[in-house]
Amino acid sequence: MNGIINVNKPAGWTSQDVCAKLRGLLHIKKIGHTGTLDPMATGVLPVCIGKATRIIEYYDADYKSYHAVMQLGTVTDTLDITGEILETHDYSVVNESMLREAFKAYTGVVEQLPPKYSALRVNGKRAYELAREGVEFELKTRKVEITKNEISHMDLDSGIIEFDVNCSKGTYIRTIIDDIGRELGCGACMTALERTGSGYFRIEDAVSIEELTGLNAGDIEKYLIPMEETLINLGKVQLNDNRVMAFINGNPSDSWAYSVTEETNYGNYYRIYSGDSFIGIGSIENDSIKPQKVINADIQ
Repeated sequence: MNGIINVNKPAGWTSQDVCAKLRGLLHIKKIGHTGTLDPMATGVLPVCIGKATRIIEYYDADYKSYHAVMQLGTVTDTLDITGEILETHDYSVVNESMLREAFKAYTGVVEQLPPKYSALRVNGKRAYELAREGVEFELKTRKVEITKNEISHMDLDSGIIEFDVNCSKGTYIRTIIDDIGRELGCGACMTALERTGSGYFRIEDAVSIEELTGLNAGDIEKYLIPMEETLINLGKVQLNDNRVMAFINGNPSDSWAYSVTEETNYGNYYRIYSGDSFIGIGSIENDSIKPQKVINADIQ
């Protein structure tokens, strides 16, 4: 059983909880997810099964989309509503024009400081572990790209603002909310988050844990998406049939032995095919195809 299941992660579950549940349902050890979601978040969590765990790294270029809810006037240590409230402020001076301007300004390539309550590693430990222990540490800012940041609903009386974001890997929606809150002068924190898309995967196609629970492995297999379909940022190469075994054995092939049928948007990485059969991942270096991951070694 090899492929990806587009799971709609429920609130209160960690991303690893979802993987553990699927391991129990499928009795398969090789299961991993792409793009960690915080426990309070819901939505798209691609879960890789079997050989698909070997291609998780190639989803790094995928842009993600979210629907988020923020509360004006409340600042917490975690930047979301689950944390300890540090400050409360009056937000009555905030108007629609100010809000829309703040959101519009928070687009494009921006420098973002990750929250201390995050899964980033600092000297071998998770940042959130150090934060809970009261250990002082610093995180470095990182450049992220926000291609969409639009308000979908606002209630200025309650201070509840809903918005939709499309962004690059490593973007923290909690930080967007905290930064905008600071810009408005009243502070803000996140109260809800749903990931609505991640590269190939969309929320409308996601399956819930409830739907999967109780199904047998054969029925769950119907939800598997072939891994090669989901690698939308990788190009495509057709390899000559007489070089297939060379690829499987880890040997490069010169330019005469392949043709690029789709250009790549992620480094030099390509999906390698022999006819309609997906073989693995390769890179083009000095006009030669170099094997990176052999996925299907059974092709003849």
